Amino acid sequence: MVHDTQSLSNDPDRAASMQSRLTEWARRRGESWWDALVYSSAYLALIAMAEVAVVMSLLSLPSNAAPVVVGLVTFAVYTSDRIADADTDAVSNPRQAAFVRRHRDELYVLASLAYGLAVALSVLGGPVALAITLLPGAFWVLYASDWVPESGLPFHRLKEVLLVNSAVVAFAWAATLTFLPLAFADAAFTPTAAVVFAYFFLATFVNAEIPNVRDVEGDAAIGVSTLPVVFGVRRTRQALYGVNLAVVALAGYAAFSGYVSVAAALALLVGAGYSCAVTSLLGRTEREGALVLAAECTFLFVFVTLGIVRLLPV
Repeated sequence: MVHDTQSLSNDPDRAASMQSRLTEWARRRGESWWDALVYSSAYLALIAMAEVAVVMSLLSLPSNAAPVVVGLVTFAVYTSDRIADADTDAVSNPRQAAFVRRHRDELYVLASLAYGLAVALSVLGGPVALAITLLPGAFWVLYASDWVPESGLPFHRLKEVLLVNSAVVAFAWAATLTFLPLAFADAAFTPTAAVVFAYFFLATFVNAEIPNVRDVEGDAAIGVSTLPVVFGVRRTRQALYGVNLAVVALAGYAAFSGYVSVAAALALLVGAGYSCAVTSLLGRTEREGALVLAAECTFLFVFVTLGIVRLLPV
């Protein structure tokens, strides 16, 4: 009888211990999955697919494989970049650098497979789609590798040149996001497409500069000139406000000229407002990694807003 009483009294303790172990296991698994999603750049691939969906909606294009191809290319390019920059990222983003070093071989294989699959799918869209699919990889080589000859120039990579570094990134992705869906749909380049290209160029430029605030020490140490390194955080914040204002002006002009609908312009304005809110926190928060992640989610707000306004009755 005493033994039964002791067993019953131990049951709550056993249950509490089991619950604690399960909670800890779930927490660790959740952290592992989150690390894999964020540090491998898989989440950037999902955002890129949403961006292409926005482009296709703005340009009234039929469904095609462009979102999948861009998602695969995004994963491949950004994963390769994180592998190449693992040593320098150890200063500004140690958790990401540690993850990349720990899974370097697996990430390299996945990036290679992703790019290969993207190229294979792009063939279905014809030679133009294939060329556009190869564009981000080609620009990444020009951006990140030491291809500039020894000729007295103060730099060896485009990544080291002020404004050029972010402009190259912005141009490569704006061109891919805009022209690949057009190529798959065999559609013509229109004034609306020009607006879409300009929007993604400006918005991507902002998103390319925001992480540079977090990386300012590492960039300065390896000779990379960015807005925060050269002008400081406050002036960088002001400059990015200016770029976002250019997005606002572009959306207003496009709606006034009839190149995009008022609903589409509203979605772009929501994205610009959100980007301004994120920009306002530069240098004013210690959670710089979360701020970078928030900036990269700008296009998700555009995607969601565009979806909502499309569903509203006219």
